[in-house]
Amino acid sequence: MADGSSVEKGQPGLAEAALFGLCPRCGAKGLFAGAARFAPSCKVCGLDYGQYNVGDGPAAFLTMIIGAITVALALWVEFTFDPPVWVHALLWIPFVAITTLAGLRLSKAALLAAEYQRKARQATGEDLRKPPSAGPGQSGD
Repeated sequence: MADGSSVEKGQPGLAEAALFGLCPRCGAKGLFAGAARFAPSCKVCGLDYGQYNVGDGPAAFLTMIIGAITVALALWVEFTFDPPVWVHALLWIPFVAITTLAGLRLSKAALLAAEYQRKARQATGEDLRKPPSAGPGQSGD
């Protein structure tokens, strides 16, 4: 496992890792330990998932997106069919629950895989003390 090529050989793509909950390093199943909770680490290669900060970004975006879609669909159903209130409850409560859970798993897995692929890490005080590197156009070209 010390050979870098053997570790990189099994890496799934971003979409594949997100859709199937695969480890971004080795491609093994088991990224999640619960409905939308990451496992502590990969059981095959030992990658510590706790080192990646997925945060609440996926949940915030999903709340806005699914909320807007639900309101639009509920208004359409109301003005088209004029159903009783219990029909709305029967339609929209499961819709919101299922789409939120599926969306959270998908977006959290995609964000973790993207952080792994781009070697993202937490910034430290040492990062602030480093001199900025010369970017394009700063070297006198």
